[in-house]
Amino acid sequence: MRRDPLEIDATWKPGTWDPSFTLQDIQSIRLILMGGSVVDWNRLELTDEDQVDAFLRLHHLDMTRRDHQARLRFLFNESVSYLEEHLKLHFPMEIRTPDDVRHIFLWASEFGGFRRRQILSCVILKLMHVIQHLAAADLRHRTPISEAELLDLAHQRVLRAARAMREDGVPIASFSGNRKSRSSVITKLLAKKENVAATVFDKLRYRCIVERPEHVAPTLAWITRNLFPFNYVIPGQSHNNLLEPESLLRGLDEATRARLRLTRDDESEETRNEFSGKSYRVINFIMDYPVPLPEGRHTFDVELGHTVFVNVEFQIVDEETARNNEVGENAHNLYKLRQQRVVAQRLKRGLRTRG
Repeated sequence: MRRDPLEIDATWKPGTWDPSFTLQDIQSIRLILMGGSVVDWNRLELTDEDQVDAFLRLHHLDMTRRDHQARLRFLFNESVSYLEEHLKLHFPMEIRTPDDVRHIFLWASEFGGFRRRQILSCVILKLMHVIQHLAAADLRHRTPISEAELLDLAHQRVLRAARAMREDGVPIASFSGNRKSRSSVITKLLAKKENVAATVFDKLRYRCIVERPEHVAPTLAWITRNLFPFNYVIPGQSHNNLLEPESLLRGLDEATRARLRLTRDDESEETRNEFSGKSYRVINFIMDYPVPLPEGRHTFDVELGHTVFVNVEFQIVDEETARNNEVGENAHNLYKLRQQRVVAQRLKRGLRTRG
């Protein structure tokens, strides 16, 4: 796949971009920055059905369609059945048979007072998240479609979203994406410390450079509202030394700050690329990007849905930091040299000499 830069037209003018945050934006960004798992969450921050519908659209579920409503209901029923049968949880009738499954998302966002309904709703949503992953994997194995075609479908969707960013007025200086070359994949596999280096998450990768540092967080908010659902960020695969998560709480009253602190684990699962220069600064994360299968390859199925996942890497950085990341010890040629030396050493002597 060729490198596809999104060139910024010199006549482009800012659109309707709103750099403000909702509480859900803040929580989503913090999950990205800290590399945690949504399974460890204990509350959403969705305030009405319109927000729920927007969130579900990121999962390619349109709540105006009966078959998509049935798919959501199926995921809900499967989750509750598992929780009742295997974990022996008991649900009040209101939660067990809601008139509209979207209510579960709103109940999971409640705050204060007696929290049983809120906690049980979160538990159900976590199971729905896991079961959707299993269904997508099953669907992928059953569908005769190549990885190259899936990567191209994902690539085209990401580029369309990037154009929408520009049209909305998000101050992006550049947006580019490409697919790792075969030689890069081989080198990365050999450089991994794991005993079985079988997984490369970032075969498809994108870099978004925004104009100024204060644009980084609002751009992440736009991305989680419009490009992908935050819950598909892969745990333990984030690196962030650019934006302090707690900075997102500035300007909030103490009650709201306390509310947001309740929804995360204090321990970050951040990872760092050992071959980067010590002063290299970036937000880097990897996600399971949902891609709907093209018509003709699969008919929408209530049990399996119609989406599969493609691993995609995203990098977010501001212009000044991006320039600094290309000089001195951070230069890309030095990064590759450090990586190649470790690979050569490993092939000759094994891992014993590595720190």
